[in-house]
Amino acid sequence: MDEAVLVIDMLNDFVYGSLRCDRAKRIIPNIKRLLEEARKHGVPVIYVGDAHLPKDPEIELWGQHAMKGTEGSKTIAELEPQAKDFVLEKRTYSAFHETGLDLLLRQLNVKKVIITGLHTNICDRHTAADAYFRGYKIKIPEDCVDSFTEKDHLEGLEYLKRIYGAEITNSEEIIKAWKTRI
Repeated sequence: MDEAVLVIDMLNDFVYGSLRCDRAKRIIPNIKRLLEEARKHGVPVIYVGDAHLPKDPEIELWGQHAMKGTEGSKTIAELEPQAKDFVLEKRTYSAFHETGLDLLLRQLNVKKVIITGLHTNICDRHTAADAYFRGYKIKIPEDCVDSFTEKDHLEGLEYLKRIYGAEITNSEEIIKAWKTRI
């Protein structure tokens, strides 16, 4: 399998805490099902979440959230990483910036990243940019990403498609494709 699923910022502070996005709750079941199927089909699952230090630039802009070592920086219980999953920490919007993600993906022979999580127009967008510039194909299941507002979400999807050639799909289509590869 040349794909990997990235789970971006599905953290306690982003779903339930200091930087809560109420819309995140509606994507949890879709991400959960996608991850279960990914594991069944040998598709790597990689979590990349904020783990901020006090002087990180985002703290000035967004206030304290997902501080390294706190409950707020942990993945929500509904999507808890499993033993064979990978978990990386980030301090910027992009899951690639100084996290080791690119090296991991290359070691796994990944050519296409499936980006899930928060926020379509911020961290997902910056992750997609870095994926694109590193030569990865990008797939976005629109029912597994979201933003603070519908407008931000839809504009984020359009941007990802137009600027990075992201394939906008949904979790059921991805799962169906995995099942047909058996």
